[in-house]
This record gives sequence, C-alpha cells and structure tokens, in this order.
Amino acid sequence: MGGSGNITVWINSPGGDCVAAAQIYNMLMDYPHDVTVKIDGIAASAASVIAMAGTKVLMSPVSTMMIHNPATIAWGDSGEMEKAIAMLESVKDSIINAYEIKSGLSRAKLSHLMDAETWMDANKAVELGFADGILSRAPAEDEAPPAGSMLYSPVAVVNSLMGKIAAKSRIVKPDPAPAPTGRSVDTLMERLNLMKF
Repeated sequence: MGGSGNITVWINSPGGDCVAAAQIYNMLMDYPHDVTVKIDGIAASAASVIAMAGTKVLMSPVSTMMIHNPATIAWGDSGEMEKAIAMLESVKDSIINAYEIKSGLSRAKLSHLMDAETWMDANKAVELGFADGILSRAPAEDEAPPAGSMLYSPVAVVNSLMGKIAAKSRIVKPDPAPAPTGRSVDTLMERLNLMKF
C-alpha cells in the first residue's frame, strides 16, 4: 500500500473475519507513514485487531473495545474437532501477537483477557495499553482542524449571513424594455387605417 502522508482510520465495527482483519492489520502496519486510529463507536473482536495497527490509537470517551477468543463452526468426527481446536489455538496466538506488540502486556495476561471476553471503555483501554489516548473536542495543538470542519466560528457565521443578506438586498435595475414589435397599439391602428372599406 503506497502513500504520501499520514492517514487516519476511523473504526466503528463489531468485528468479523479474522483473516480479513489480519490482512487489513498487515496493510496498515506496512504503511510507510503514521497511522492514527480513531475509535468512535466500537472496536470489537476482529476490529480490535485492526486497531492495533495504529501508530496512535485514540478512543472516544463513549466508545468501547472488546477482545475475546476466536470462534468457528466445525462439523465432523473427533479428528475434525481436534483440527478445529488446533486451528483456533493458532489463530488465538496470531491475535495475541498484535495485542502484545501494541500493549506490551504478557502473552499469558492477554490470553486471560481473551478467555474472559474483556470489554474496555476508553480509560481501561488506555490503562492496559490497547489505546494511547482519549479523543477530545478541540484539535491537538499540532493538528489543524480538517478542511470543512464542523467547528463553530461566530465570525464565519456572521460574515456568511451578511454576505447572503447583501446579495438578497442588492437592487438590480431592470434593462430598458425593448420597443414593441408587431403588436403595439400604434401598429394595430396603422393596419386598421390601411384596411378601410
């Protein structure tokens, strides 16, 4: 994935396929510039893995992150069940890799948190190292508001309204009326005079 500048990835997802999440995680990890992940709703299950690719992970004060063990559906005899169990253990280990790189927690601690299906608010996620900070209303000092920002500016509102009022109040002089052609009263009278009986 090429790129020429820093990117921001917004996440609000209950999760999904582990393989797809792994691919997105790897693409973001390979991105050559900073990746800021902003969680504005929920980053649960596979979506929490994607979030771990952020150079900086920020959560809304009302957002949630959830981690748990991977799950699957299996069918077959005991041999097939054993294969499914081995596969789930392998997938769990790969997920722990992402959590460990971001949080710095031990693999045993992370495994325990996954076993317990752990739900974290923004403060808990920051405390455990899954997130780096909590989103605030004002932009950071080193970050300019985005173009088209929804930030309220009284001066901009007044200037915009004054411009609209001036445009509506402008007096436009109408163009002089063109001379009537072919249907004026004088023309009609001339025709009637020519048609004397």
